[in-house]
Amino acid sequence: MDLDLKGRTAWVTGGSKGIGRACAERLATEGCEVLLISRTAADLEAAARAMTADTGTRVRTFPADLSKSEEVQRLWASEPAPDFLVNNAGAIPSGSITDIDETRWREAWELKVFGYINMCREAVSRMQARGSGVVVNIIGAGGEKPRPEYAAGAGGNAALMALTRALGAHSLAKGVRVVGVNPGLIRTERLERQLRIRAASQFGDAERWRELLDPRFPPGKPDHIAAMTALLCSDLSANTTGTIITIDGGACAR
Repeated sequence: MDLDLKGRTAWVTGGSKGIGRACAERLATEGCEVLLISRTAADLEAAARAMTADTGTRVRTFPADLSKSEEVQRLWASEPAPDFLVNNAGAIPSGSITDIDETRWREAWELKVFGYINMCREAVSRMQARGSGVVVNIIGAGGEKPRPEYAAGAGGNAALMALTRALGAHSLAKGVRVVGVNPGLIRTERLERQLRIRAASQFGDAERWRELLDPRFPPGKPDHIAAMTALLCSDLSANTTGTIITIDGGACAR
């Protein structure tokens, strides 16, 4: 299916690895001019070279720490607002409310929660002034079905779900859509890290992390999230805004 995205511009934060990289590659494959954004320049350059070779579309990079508001401002001052912004940067650690101390909690929220807030503030303002644009917030199913062993992530994701709905509820009146995607378990390096922490806590052995996976319901793939993100960016989703789409193999419904 041709999503008619050729020539459009897309920024993807946290775009050098995992879900962000998959989203960026899918958008580049659809013909978008993609800008990858994350903190580590070397990772960005490696990802951009691979994507450019794979898709035939030049992928650019912008190293920035989006937990810092001045870095967000530097990014938005660098060039015109994109047609699509995919917010994906940040990983909130697993652990109970007593496992995650205030410093770690604040550090995680500075990037994922306040980073998304600051990026949305700039994107929505500029896109509304132009009269078009789409923001896709990659959030996480932990905010939909909170667990005590993921307290910081559940709280942060729930806040971003509410932000997405609040922004998207009226944005279409000015030509802008704001939507969210809640991935469940997705086969990435981050998933393994999280499961290792849980296994260490639950079993006393991080190497038993695979036992925490239900073989009846295997993790999804980054491409599942990427495909939905591209569809939400396209005009095929022109009436979709202020909502969250959960892609978790039915986990939140069980």
